[in-house]
Amino acid sequence: MDKPFYESLLDNNKKWVVEKLSENNNFFKKLADGQNPHVLWIGCADSRVPANEITNTNPGEVFVHRNIANMVVHTDMNMLSVLDYAVNVLKVRHVIVCGHYGCGGVKAAMTNNSYGIIDNWIRHIKDVYRFHKDELDSIDDEKNRFDRFVELNVKEQVFDLAKTSIVQNAWENDQDLQIHGWVYQLSSGIIKDLDINFKSNNELNDVYQLDF
Repeated sequence: MDKPFYESLLDNNKKWVVEKLSENNNFFKKLADGQNPHVLWIGCADSRVPANEITNTNPGEVFVHRNIANMVVHTDMNMLSVLDYAVNVLKVRHVIVCGHYGCGGVKAAMTNNSYGIIDNWIRHIKDVYRFHKDELDSIDDEKNRFDRFVELNVKEQVFDLAKTSIVQNAWENDQDLQIHGWVYQLSSGIIKDLDINFKSNNELNDVYQLDF
């Protein structure tokens, strides 16, 4: 009788440990000594978009926060706590918001369907559609409209990161911190840089710039 899938995860873990130790006897000792990631990754919870896997990075190199549709919601204490720790304790130099084409959360926001409690989360994505309604409604092809909506959602989340007091305070203190927007293509495995970058609150509209 085959083992349940969840039990196979434990077996896979043991194989992974053996593999890593064969490459470096001190692999886990080094990890246990602490972490020094240069990047905070804010990505989608989709099981097909694991940050370390698609960037070919090792444990300890990328600090990760994931939620439905890679959102930066200013009332989300989970996200804010991760951001604060990454910026003020780990002193990451880059924060990357990485969405992905074919995102179910973004797709759901294009419809009027109700999915339960997640409707309250998806409302934030619907706001992005409202901000860019003229552009999105002008795209006749549904797939192209969907892909553009994914990109615009990433763009808005990067803006929202730059608006946070956490990020602006870091910039006020001359901390080397940059924010980027990327999108991952499931069908090719390639990450697209949307060329959306912030490194100073001077790049924000005046109304968002905080006085410390």
